[in-house]
Amino acid sequence: MSEAEGVTWSIVIPAYDEAERLPGYLGEVVAFFEGWGVPYEIIVVNDGSRDTTARRVRELQATHARLRLIELPQNRGKGYAVRIGMVNARGDFRLFTDADGATPIAEVKRLLPALEAGADVAIGSRVLVDPDVTVRAKPHRVWAGRVFNWLVARLGLRRIRDSQCGFKCFRAPAAEDLFRSVTTDGFGFDVELLLLAQRRGYTVTEVAINWADRPGSKVSVLADGPRMLWQILSARLSLARGRLSR
Repeated sequence: MSEAEGVTWSIVIPAYDEAERLPGYLGEVVAFFEGWGVPYEIIVVNDGSRDTTARRVRELQATHARLRLIELPQNRGKGYAVRIGMVNARGDFRLFTDADGATPIAEVKRLLPALEAGADVAIGSRVLVDPDVTVRAKPHRVWAGRVFNWLVARLGLRRIRDSQCGFKCFRAPAAEDLFRSVTTDGFGFDVELLLLAQRRGYTVTEVAINWADRPGSKVSVLADGPRMLWQILSARLSLARGRLSR
């Protein structure tokens, strides 16, 4: 893909120790966009992986010219990795998605109507009810998610039922603005991102999507939950003090 060629879609995938799960999902992403026929790029941000994630991506680059790899020298967290990918993206629409493939890449077509209707941000939701959508999640994660989202709502995130779904798409101007301002490096970055989007007046639309839990999750409810809430509280306090406003 030449530098002069326009890019309609940028797909950003943060990856930490994903040598087993990522290659299969990358194959799905490539096949989907090649079949769709729109100009695209895939950016994998290797977040200091200790396994062979980077090598597996480089192997795929030999046959997939639209695949880019950004390597971070040490693990900084999902929020930091997504931020790096997004500020290096060139697409008119910029999606980040999880490396485990819990959300099929074809679900991007469920987000597209919201963007075409004028939304600046379209986010996948595992909570909204849609008869055409199936969500398969372990019961303890469902309940943990409900508690987490209830707490997040108390901290000021309005009208968002599922802040943590790792499938979010942005128009380029919104992405360039928001991802240069977000400061949270860890898993709590989604909430800071959405709080900031609401604060700056961007239109955020939530869309029901298909999702299926995958083994090998990097998020621990007990270990990461309190840390995420602290990150969100810190971001909320920064917003209240005006540090993250325009």
